[in-house]
Amino acid sequence: MNPFAGLRPALELITQEGRILPATGQAMEDLTRPDHEEVIDRLRLGDDPILEVLLEAPNRRAYVSLSAIHRLERHPLRYFLDGSARTFFLGDVVEGNRRSSVHVAQIGAAAVFRQDNGQMKVATSIHRIVLMLDEKAVSFGARVRELVESLGPGFAFCDTMEEDGETPGKEPRSRAPHKAHHLMAEEEQKLGLELSREDGHWLVLDGSLGKDLHKWRRISQYLGVTKSFSREPLFKLPEGRRGRVLSLYDLLADLPFSARTCAFSARSGKVAVWYVRLREQRHLDYPLMGVVKVEFPNPTGEAVPSDLIDEISGALVAERQVAPHGKDARWHAHIYAIYLAEQAVKNGFVSTEVLKAGMKWPMAASGALIR
Repeated sequence: MNPFAGLRPALELITQEGRILPATGQAMEDLTRPDHEEVIDRLRLGDDPILEVLLEAPNRRAYVSLSAIHRLERHPLRYFLDGSARTFFLGDVVEGNRRSSVHVAQIGAAAVFRQDNGQMKVATSIHRIVLMLDEKAVSFGARVRELVESLGPGFAFCDTMEEDGETPGKEPRSRAPHKAHHLMAEEEQKLGLELSREDGHWLVLDGSLGKDLHKWRRISQYLGVTKSFSREPLFKLPEGRRGRVLSLYDLLADLPFSARTCAFSARSGKVAVWYVRLREQRHLDYPLMGVVKVEFPNPTGEAVPSDLIDEISGALVAERQVAPHGKDARWHAHIYAIYLAEQAVKNGFVSTEVLKAGMKWPMAASGALIR
């Protein structure tokens, strides 16, 4: 069965109303450039180019050594949430002097749960197929949307040029992969908010916390862990009378293995931010490798207890044992359980070969295929 068959009426409408310039090989995967997580982290940093307020107490040291907290000792991190998105360029549709690229994306999210005996299971997951184009660039964009949205929850339509405050780029093709990741993040948020968790069962999100923190206000005990983060912020350490300002490179170059930085205030104190080194530098190619950024929601704006930050960080160090070297360029910063959540999502995706076979352009008049 062709999993993309539901999109056929929408694709036929596109071929009826416009001229199709198909992608070579029918579909080409478009990757996010620059890295989407880093772009989002830079945008969400907002108006805090220098992080200078320490948001923890009583610690005032720049670096804090950690002891890995394994499951048999304490078991706070139970749920791990991640998503994935793959975007394929199908071609361009031309209508007179107007044009839009056409993409199809597979997006998904999954939450995995670690049981008392250490076994992992998928707690919940979702997968969607998304048809993407610039809705206003062609006269029939609204009708394409209606056809796709009538297919039910397994399908979705996305206007690649609709503003969301986070998707970079000025052209549909460059925006499409980032837009797919934005939709993926929305699905992650829905799953995270719907999880039924016991008290003490922390939720770890892959990536930075969403821009709309108020949506999470009804839940507690969660944090975000980012593998790819902005290199732009500066940090002011409380040393001497005037303090010392460091770039991110300087801050992390001296961060020892199994240690964390002090926690800084971000987003006007509503988020506490710190970095944890998961792997020794001698095994890596670059000082920023092997480090994750942790974002902790702090709705009160008051200093976060240093003991709590140490416990969270120590539990994260114990999660680093997986080493999917060669399978992912970010292997050095993977959290084991988040890696499993990502694999649970990707295992639900249709293969590239099946996608290419199922997404050949139909001709509405004859039923033939453009080759």
